[in-house]
Amino acid sequence: MLELSNKTNLLESNIYKYSLQDVAEPNLYREVYSYDDVPRVAFNHRRVPMGMPKDVWITDTSFRDGQQSVEPYTVEQIVHLFKLLSRLSGPYGIIRQSEFFVYSNKDREALIKCQELGLRFPEITTWIRANKKDFKLVKDLGVNETGILVSCSDYHIFKKLKMTRKQAMDTYLAAVGEAFEAGVMPRCHLEDITRADFYGFVVPFVNELMKMSSDAGIPVRIRACDTMGYGVPYPEVALPRSVPGIIYGLQHYSDVPSDMLEWHGHNDFYKAVANAATAWLYGASGVNCSLLGIGERTGNVPLEAMVMEYASLRGSFDGMDPTVITEIADYFKRDMGYKIPPMTPFVGRNFNATRAGIHADGLLKDEEIYNIFNTEKILNRPVSVLLGKTSGLAGIAYWINNNYSLKGDSAVDKHSPLVVKLKEWLDAEYENGRVTALSNAEIEEKIAEIKKEGV
Repeated sequence: MLELSNKTNLLESNIYKYSLQDVAEPNLYREVYSYDDVPRVAFNHRRVPMGMPKDVWITDTSFRDGQQSVEPYTVEQIVHLFKLLSRLSGPYGIIRQSEFFVYSNKDREALIKCQELGLRFPEITTWIRANKKDFKLVKDLGVNETGILVSCSDYHIFKKLKMTRKQAMDTYLAAVGEAFEAGVMPRCHLEDITRADFYGFVVPFVNELMKMSSDAGIPVRIRACDTMGYGVPYPEVALPRSVPGIIYGLQHYSDVPSDMLEWHGHNDFYKAVANAATAWLYGASGVNCSLLGIGERTGNVPLEAMVMEYASLRGSFDGMDPTVITEIADYFKRDMGYKIPPMTPFVGRNFNATRAGIHADGLLKDEEIYNIFNTEKILNRPVSVLLGKTSGLAGIAYWINNNYSLKGDSAVDKHSPLVVKLKEWLDAEYENGRVTALSNAEIEEKIAEIKKEGV
């Protein structure tokens, strides 16, 4: 049958509907996932069209997935971070939702205190076990949407749940029915989708979800979870690893609208950010992230990275306040004792700092030469240099000017006697066996000493 697509405005064939393939043995894609080798990327040279939605947004899992890999946050920390998320989100709610656990008294106290703030964004959602008691709890808390786990690969269905595909589907659909009965909108987390039989299980299952949703008059959100970070963003990659193929297939064969489609990825193969952006480009409105990328194993998609990716793709922050990213990083370091790796983009100590003397010389002439963008304006992080073994006169001059806010006639250059004296001291430090970088306090102390000498 030919139907006029409301997405492409073209006549498209809509004949074949995928049915559940209830296989006797699990499909583990051993030619791709041999376990004793690095997973292989297979290509089938099939392209699917890009189709970025009109509206795209970010959702947050810092208080759910993020907390699974660190010491649990206190109620006060969650409330403070939630307020920072709201400020970062801006008036249009680009950071649309934030999900919470509800199992413990502490979890529920944090959720309620965040509700009491009365902030429009991010909307509070939850993640629960799929049973009537938990659905009632969510409803009683005044939360409209909750995530439930619907593992979709044969690794999980056969090996973990000890079920057949049919049994798993029936179990999941019954849980969704209970959510509808409780008046709660379910968000189905399709765990391990990048190892799942996409047309043999995922599409038939999501088709049933869409039918149930239509009958109940309650939407169902589909979260495609790249649980092990196996997804790849390249065009012409074969399923199950193809991010474009997964997003296109859920839209084209299961009729999941963009605003009900979300990507959740992990960073096991360094592709989390690229995969999340690809999900946007091919039709998912939502990408699920955590602050600083904190999460299971190698972490989730860093939320701050997708703020920048949003601005790159849309040409605007659309009301988001990126300077809050620096406040969030400072809070994690200062108040929560979290050690951010220094080279981490946007939030690490060294992300816009250089030790190389030749780079510092360029910064002294024009910081645009060696800074990725105006980090002082966008992130409230002035470009900086770190003084070490390879720092030259220009680097020292830049450090002094930056550290003491010296400009115009007050600024020093690399020929200044103060700079030359400081360089002599620095060189002597490393010639005498020093291997670590110099701290700001050490440098300031030495400058004070040199000035006392009348330099």
